[in-house]
This record gives sequence, structure tokens and C-alpha cells, in this order.
Amino acid sequence: MNAAQRGRRDVRGGVKVAGLKGHSCGSAVYLVHQGLNLKVSGRRWADSWRMHPRSVFTKKTDAITRGVLTSCDITHRQRCVAKWLAAATTTGAPPALSATIASAMSKLSRRDFMMTVSAATLATATHSLAAPAPALSGRQRVFIGSNTADGILAYDWEPATGKLTAAGVAAKLANVDWVTYSPDRKYLFASSEVDSFNGKATGAVASFSVENGKLHPLSAQNSASTGTCHVALDQTGRVLLSADYGGGSAGSYLVTDGGLSPIVWSEHYTVHGPNADRQQSAHAHFASFSPDNRFAYFNDLGGDCIHIYRLNAATAELTAAGTYHAKPGAGPRTLHFHPNDHTTYSINELDSTVDVLEWSGADGSLTLVTRIALLPAGYTGDTHACDTVISKDGKSVYFANRGNNSIYLFHANEKSGTLTPGGRFDCGGKTPRNFVLDPTERWMLVANQDSNEISVFRRNTVSGALVLEGKSFAAAAPMCILFV
Repeated sequence: MNAAQRGRRDVRGGVKVAGLKGHSCGSAVYLVHQGLNLKVSGRRWADSWRMHPRSVFTKKTDAITRGVLTSCDITHRQRCVAKWLAAATTTGAPPALSATIASAMSKLSRRDFMMTVSAATLATATHSLAAPAPALSGRQRVFIGSNTADGILAYDWEPATGKLTAAGVAAKLANVDWVTYSPDRKYLFASSEVDSFNGKATGAVASFSVENGKLHPLSAQNSASTGTCHVALDQTGRVLLSADYGGGSAGSYLVTDGGLSPIVWSEHYTVHGPNADRQQSAHAHFASFSPDNRFAYFNDLGGDCIHIYRLNAATAELTAAGTYHAKPGAGPRTLHFHPNDHTTYSINELDSTVDVLEWSGADGSLTLVTRIALLPAGYTGDTHACDTVISKDGKSVYFANRGNNSIYLFHANEKSGTLTPGGRFDCGGKTPRNFVLDPTERWMLVANQDSNEISVFRRNTVSGALVLEGKSFAAAAPMCILFV
């Protein structure tokens, strides 16, 4: 099948999706696939489809979709159509029309529909400006936290080919377990899992300015105790949290122009679970914020709980607001909120399960909805569940499990957050510490800590399925992957 034929196939699929009937005045708009005219196939819908009124209709009848539209009360219907258009321009393929959206489209006038198209296009463009994704042909800088003396490594990513090229050491900060950006991506923050910093028995947190893909040191502060393994920045960019695995503590810092204040608030946990090997004491492992930025959370692997606090974003002070208690011996490691803003997933390291939780915006509390086992029945090998990735549309949720070195895919209900198993994939190496989707979400990168490599998977953006490309790129003890 040549490029033009593939383009016609795509266009005909669009006709099936968007074909409409019933307009008294005969006014019409046409959905034209520009890629066909240019003899190009496989381009993103956002780049390839344009809306045109009948006045600019060409006779390429096999390259258009007729959308015959009626006029009526359009407030709700415009929102429905805009939602469908936004999905079509951001997912790479047009979604099937729901009954609501099909009905809405059939009752819009051409003028109203064109206005809706313009608004949806503008919204998509605005979103793209807020979080720019590189062109497929362009390189993009990637920073990798490394549990070595070098600390933060720089790589260049080529989204067209799925290739990583080493670009040297970005910053020397020993044993970097985690890196994260400020909301405007002008600053990067890192955790240093060391036992001593500035002459004190603590780990460290540090900040850097980001300029042209390079890091420039700004500040570094002592954490609350040893083994600082994670940092998280709130939505205002003014509060940084740190979690100390070794010392079982948590801390907060004020951020001003990227610079970190000395520690503002801290707490040392004392509760521990029944696992004699891994829960002799508390082990704070992960910090996060609620969708509305009013609450902060610390996963305590050693204490089998998640500590909940009210956040004062102006002062970086935290006030206790409750505790979520996991199953004894489970070891809650990380917490990730679904885009629906009320479901969150807490992955348990020690028994390789996932607690699906309902979040309350009223008091920040977490309530167990269900618990999912990642391991197959009868599995007796080594196992340590560790991290979670959620696609932007909320339809694909992935969990990593060390020991059996696997990535698990689940399909999520966008409204309820309910999970349905979608498959298991080998991680491509040993000990998948962290993994991410690239900005196009066409690729997944896995930081395999003990095999010292980043493994690359091609991702189906519709089904979420992964295909190992057979590509692995050397990286010393990779702990965290962060795209610029």
C-alpha cells in the first residue's frame, strides 16, 4: 500500500467517524486530510486535518468528510464537539463518537461548528505552548539521576528513532535518586541519598537552573535525616518536600527563584511494620501533593502507612491531617493520582500489590476501593514493586515490579479509575527502578538500575501495549528519568 492509498484509507475511516445527516439549509463543512494532498501518510491528526467551509471545497471527494450540521441551542453541544475535537488532535487518531457527541454534532450550525473547531484548536494550541513537545525530528535533552558519584547524567533523545545519546555529566551530586522540575521548567531539584552532608548526618536536597539543556548549581540544603530518596515540588513551585528512607523522616523547604531555604518543617516517624528484614523502622519513601495542592502525602514503607498533611503553600508548613493504613507488611512505596482527580494508586513494594484509593477533597483522606495483586498465583520468587506511570488521557496505567523484572499494563476507566489487566511485559533489563513515557507517549523508557541501562519500548498509543525495540543504552545505576 503506497502513501496515497494509506492516506485514503485514513480519510475513509474519518468519514465513517464523522459522517452526519440532516440539515435543512444544506450548509456544510468539510474535514480535509492535508496529508493526502501532500502525499504524506502517518502524520499526527493535529497536523494533518483541517476544517473548511464549502466555499473552499475541492473535488478530492475521496479525501474529505462531509459534516452536514443543523443549528439549535448549542451551549452544551459545543462543549461535546470541542471535547471530541481535542481528543482527535491530541491522541493521534479520532475517537469513536459517543451517542452524546454524535447527537451534538448533528445539531450544530456550520457557523457554530466552525467556532467550536476554532476554540478547540486554540485550546489545543494553548496546551501545546504550556507544555511543548518537540518535533519528531528534533532532539530533546533528558536528565537521568544516577546512584553514583556523578549524580545527574545528560542524554539527548531522538523521538523519531527512539535513540538516546550520552551527553556527559550534567551535575556532580552524589547518589541522586530523584530529579524533578519546577512548573515553568526553569529549575531542577534533586535528592541526594547520602549519609553525611555539610558535616551533618543527613542527606541533601539541591537545586539547579536549567539553561539550554545545561544545569547550573543554585543551592543545596541538609535534609531531615539520612538516605534522602525522593523530592516533590508543589504546583505553585514554592514548596519542596523531601523523603528520607534511611532516617525515616520527611521535610519541607521554601523555594525562591529556584533557591532552597533551610529546612522549614520536619517529622521523624517511629512506626514500623511486621517484616523483620525491611521494616525494622520507618522508611519514608515518596512525597506527593493532592490535585488541588491543599494536602501533602508521604508514603512510609516501613510503617505501612501514608502520612497526610494540610499544606500551607505560603510558608511550607505542614499540619497533620490523618493517616492511611495499608495492609500490614505491604510496604506502601509511591502514590500517583489519576487525571480524574479523585482516584490514586499506592503501589506496595513488599507484597507487590496496588491499593486503588478514593481521595476526598474535603479532608484529604484516602479510602481503599480495592487491592490488586500484580504477581501471578503461586509466584514464589523475589519481588519488589516500585513505580507507577499513567498516560495523559488516563486510559493506561503501568506498574513496575522488580524481582520478576516486569512492567504491568492496566486499562483504566477514565471516570472511576477502575483497573482492568492489559498485559505483562519484560522490562528489558534488571531492576526497573523508574520508567517514563516520552512527551509523544509513543515510547516508554525504563531505568534498569542493576543492569546499568535504559531500555526503550515502542508504545501503541491506542491500546497502551509495549514492544521492546531491542534498544538499550548504557547508563550507570539509573534511578530516575526526566525529560526537559
